[in-house]
Amino acid sequence: MGIVAGLDSSPDFTRIVVCDADSGAVLRQGYAPHPLDGPAEGSRPSDVDPQAWLLSLGEAAGGGLLEGVQAIGVSAQQNGLVPVDGQGNTVRPAMVGGDKRAQVAAADLVDALGGREAWAQAVGSVPQAAQPVTKLRWLARTEPEAAARTAMLFQTHDWLVWQLLGRPARRTTDRGGASSTGYWSAATGTYRPDLVELALGHQALLPDVLGPWEAAGTTPEGLLISAGTGETMAAAFGLGIGLGDAVVSLGASGSVMAVHHEALVDSTGMITSLADATGMHLPVVTTLNAVRALRGAAELLGVPDLEALSDLAMKSTPGSHGLVMLPYLEGERTPNLPHTAGTLAGLRRESMKPEHLARAAFEGMLCGLADALDVLRKRGVEVRRIFLLGQAAELSAVQACAPALLGTQIVVPQPADYAAIGAARQAAWALGVQQGTIQPGLPPVWQGAAAQVLEPGEELAVGQAVRQQYVSVRNQTHPGAFRS
Repeated sequence: MGIVAGLDSSPDFTRIVVCDADSGAVLRQGYAPHPLDGPAEGSRPSDVDPQAWLLSLGEAAGGGLLEGVQAIGVSAQQNGLVPVDGQGNTVRPAMVGGDKRAQVAAADLVDALGGREAWAQAVGSVPQAAQPVTKLRWLARTEPEAAARTAMLFQTHDWLVWQLLGRPARRTTDRGGASSTGYWSAATGTYRPDLVELALGHQALLPDVLGPWEAAGTTPEGLLISAGTGETMAAAFGLGIGLGDAVVSLGASGSVMAVHHEALVDSTGMITSLADATGMHLPVVTTLNAVRALRGAAELLGVPDLEALSDLAMKSTPGSHGLVMLPYLEGERTPNLPHTAGTLAGLRRESMKPEHLARAAFEGMLCGLADALDVLRKRGVEVRRIFLLGQAAELSAVQACAPALLGTQIVVPQPADYAAIGAARQAAWALGVQQGTIQPGLPPVWQGAAAQVLEPGEELAVGQAVRQQYVSVRNQTHPGAFRS
């Protein structure tokens, strides 16, 4: 079919990959940081001028990178709210990321609709500080003049697609992006404009939700622009995950998501019911403590980095000589224990060694993620293999513990720009459908990610015994934490 491109506008930079439309082979790449004027280095501003995204995009695409490209897909950071007036101008900077200013607004909204279960039934998620619906509530309460001028609502990838197309009258998004707003239901495939009004105080125009293979439009130069999607959905599509696959992402916090055939409504609010970029569903469960638990252990033990902590942990044995860490250092979301602290149990004279504490940190982190995985499994989500992502996935202690503790095959993909690759694959899909070479319901088959595969093997029984040790301490310390 030719060549396509995928653009990923992350919180810090723009990455562009140019791919062969048939095989997915990456032909060339571009990169540029966002020119942001913000707080001190190492922290991100919650307010960002969207023009910075366009400037970064232009720089990343320099040097003729897009020459010969027939279609482009756009992936971007989720939860970025771009409020726009009736003339198409932003009424204030975009609100991005997990904006702590909106925490009170989130609680406000939960109460205003009648509780967590009411939200779960309405849109498949309970308002959190990061979500656009919550940011709208904050805007209405804190900047009422800006809220009153807001006539149209965009997320980051919606706004970028609209700009690339020359700001046409029709504004579009996709199922994946829409499902993270807090005012679109993945279960019904429809907006809840009443929730926009509940948050903002009045109605606003919302983008049309395109199907996975539909194009948003064509630029005057003839470049086809696909629907675009959020970073999470684009990365899942770039990895090529399908039914039976889950992704465990190891950041400071952790997340577990899996492809499922239907939206899940969870009255406890532990599951966020997102849509994916293919027409399926992507239920997500998050933990507040993943790599932050490892970093805390490294600081406590006085080791310089996570690699050293991993090496130390490998000197211990499964079960950490009876030492169990519940890694709820920042409270926890799964289980819902927002005000608790971490626990170190099983202290005996023989277990009070640095290597056992180091291993307990790794086992505790992975057992916490296994708890999150079980939330999905208990709802009928099939998990036959797990893609393990994040820098910590490369650590020897993680790779030694994960297969047996998570109870299934582990795939550790080589680091790559999977969100940008997913956006490019979406562009190839839209292009193929337009050309009549691809069926609408069947995305292009691209070569899989290069990866290391780890099997539980004979360690499975030992790993499940370690997991049971963790569960016993959790149930004793926090009885009923997972009460349904």
